[in-house]
This record gives sequence, structure tokens and C-alpha cells, in this order.
Amino acid sequence: MKNIAFFCIPAHGHTNPMLPVAAELVKRGEKVRFYSFDEFEEKIRKTGAEFISCSSYLPKLTKEEEERVKSISTTEMSIQDIRITLKMNDFLENEFKTFKPDVVYTDSVCFWGKLNAWKFEVPMVVSTSTFAFNQLSSKYMKYSSAEMKDMIFGLPKISKELKTLRPYGYKVKSAMSLIQSDNYTDSIVYTSKRFQPYAESFSNHYLFAGPSVFSDVLPQKEKEKPLIYISLGTVINERPDFYKNCIKGLKDMNADIIISYGRYMDKNLLGELPENVNAFHYVDQLDILSKADVFITHCGMNSVSESLYMAAPMVLYPQTSEQNAVARKVSELGAGIMLTDDSAEGIKNAVQQILDNKSYADSAMECHRDFRSCPGTKGAADFILNAPHKSEGIDVMEELNKGNKIFMLLYWLCVIALICLFGFLISWKFVWIIGIAGGVLSTPLGNVAQKTRYNSIINKIKKTKDK
Repeated sequence: MKNIAFFCIPAHGHTNPMLPVAAELVKRGEKVRFYSFDEFEEKIRKTGAEFISCSSYLPKLTKEEEERVKSISTTEMSIQDIRITLKMNDFLENEFKTFKPDVVYTDSVCFWGKLNAWKFEVPMVVSTSTFAFNQLSSKYMKYSSAEMKDMIFGLPKISKELKTLRPYGYKVKSAMSLIQSDNYTDSIVYTSKRFQPYAESFSNHYLFAGPSVFSDVLPQKEKEKPLIYISLGTVINERPDFYKNCIKGLKDMNADIIISYGRYMDKNLLGELPENVNAFHYVDQLDILSKADVFITHCGMNSVSESLYMAAPMVLYPQTSEQNAVARKVSELGAGIMLTDDSAEGIKNAVQQILDNKSYADSAMECHRDFRSCPGTKGAADFILNAPHKSEGIDVMEELNKGNKIFMLLYWLCVIALICLFGFLISWKFVWIIGIAGGVLSTPLGNVAQKTRYNSIINKIKKTKDK
């Protein structure tokens, strides 16, 4: 029997995928201690794991800090994670010395889980509730100007906070080393290789387990009229304006509509509901999705995974850069369409397009079959129990980075040579134009070279496997 410590941030989308894994490990006779927060106690205890409350270590946020966290500010969330780590230092030091975990299973953005695993040199497996992101898959992200500003101007603040960790024995070079994916850290990603962007670029340290869900229910789409389900998740969900547009646009359709609006919003803000519309604080989402014909979603990874697991095509309404990445992948696979017009008429047209075109349902069913064929929670449990893992073969990212460095060196040598040639043969007066053009073209040409190099590496790996 192994002692396994689970760590997660206070967020449903990050906690929920870890629960079936905890249940599977407990079922096998392993001792699981789950460090979480009071709102998740009931769910965690149902898995059979030992629940350890960390709620007393959550800082009391000012209204300004709370608003920044709600707006998914990377800077604010990172700062709060660091402060929580410091508050939990003495408590977790005692826990690691007495519980003596054999393995730490921690959410990818749970700093106190990662930092203490490193500090006490315990094998660590990272739980990745969204895509695994490296320099290739990150291209799926589309950052807003506000998110870019937050990241750029927030880095000095995060670096300052990180310095407060050092006197307590936490060795961390930068915020990126806490957040970014690398090819040396054991990680479980709750999606399939088919759904993960640039899956081939990740090493054997990654297990693409597929959605982590409790349900064995299969899709049940046969009924008298379509079911449309609407939810914006558990974080940025206080949007009565959007829900009212959905109601206005869909009320006259021959369809049943269910809205899950979260626990904080007042239902009265929706006004009087038409006969075919029902609204709830909370629903059994997997059960609803098993019957749903269209899901209007914010594109959180957990919600999208559950939707495809139940073969429900989507109207995609992402609110953050990560959600944009997930939405882009769904769209590429033909299992959903982007909502570019969130007016009542725009919502109605998007829903009708999915109902009228069977290809969306067919694509969602294909994703459903793909997800069901993944290793699942049993594979995830095996992966955790066998940690740490070794990686064999070519490290794609390492090879790619070497090629990128060589390309950029040769590129700039060519630019310098062109500048000199132009200067000596024509005039030095306008050589600055070549320099500027070289800078502008370096990114698109570098991307083309990177893609060519990536394809070459992947083909090499495939040929090696075929032999």
C-alpha cells in the first residue's frame, strides 16, 4: 500500500477530474489523503479518500483582489498561490514528515503541492485539467490585450513574491517553472492524444488518459424534441444578460431548454421563464449532456470533455485564452461552432445550424468513441503508482529548440551579409530598412521553419517505430 497525497486549488474544474482517480486508488487499497477546501469535502469523502481541510489557509481578499481573481488574472492568482504556500508551510512540513507520501498528485497550478513535492523530494505527478501547453500547443491560445498586459506587467510582482519562498527552503527559479509543461515531469492530461494539440511533441512522461468521469452512462439522444443545455461553468458565470438572450432567442423553438446559472446568481434576474425553459443553480451535468442535442458552453476543458464524452455538439462561447484554445480544437474537429454574435438572434441561428446539420452530431460521436477508448481513471491510477517514469526515444521539443537556434543563427548571418553587401555595393544610407525587414520577417519565417522541422522530426519517429 502506498501513501498518496492529492493537492488542488479551490476550483471545481480542477478538482472534479481528480476525484475518480482518487476513488480508483482507494478501491485498490491505497491510502489517499486529499488536501482541499471545505466546499469539496462531501465530494472527496465519497471517493473514500481522507479529506484534509485547507480552508483556514485561504487569504481574505480585498474587493479589488477578488475582482482580479474572478477576471482570471494570471498575476493575481499566482500571487495568491504563493501566499497560500507560505501560510501552509508549517502545516505541510508536518504533514510530509508524518504522512510520508510515496507520491504527490497535484494540480498543475497548485503551487503548494508542486513546491512541497520538490522540497521533500517526493515523486510527483501533475494533474493537467486543460491541454498540456508547450511552445507549440500554446499557439492555440489567443490572449486578449488585457491578458497580455496582465502577464507583462505582472511578472515583476510575481518575481518579488517568489523571493519570499526562498528562506523556507523552496527552490524555484521563476513563475514559468511552476506553470509551464516540460518533457521531464510526469503528467496526466484529461484528454486524448487526438484532442491534444501537437500531442506528438510530448514525451512518455505524459499520459493522455481521456476525460476523468464517474459515469458509465451512454448517450441517450432519442426523444420527442431536442434538448438544449446552457452553462457558463462555475467561475465567470454571473451573466444574466447572456442567459436572457438565450431565453429570448430559443423560447419559440420546439425544444426543451435547461440553464445552469451557478450558485451565486439570483434566478429572479432571468425574469419570468417560458414553459420550455428551466433554470437551476446546479444540475447533474453528465446526465443532462447524455441527452442534450446542443450545449452552449464557455468552453472550460471539463465541460467540453464531458460534452464530447456524451456526444453532445456545442455552440462555443469562450471567455479566456485557455477556453479559446479548447474551442478552437472543438471547431477543428467539427464538433461545434463559434458563437460570434451573442445576441438573441445570433444564439438562435447558431443552435439551429447545429440542429439542422447532422455532421456536428456525427463529429461529437466520433470524439465520444475516441474518449471512451482512452486509458481512463484506471490508466491514471497505474501511472501514479508507477511514478517516477522514464522517457525513451527522441525529445521532440529539445530537438526542435536546437533546430530553431541553428535556423535563427543562419537567418541573422544572412541578414547581416545582405546589409553589408547592400552597403558596399549600393549605399549605407538605407541599410536600416533591411534590418527592420529582417526583424519583421524573422517570426513568420521562423514559424515556417519550425513547422517544417517539427514534421521532419515526427516523420523520423514514425519511421523508427515502423521498423
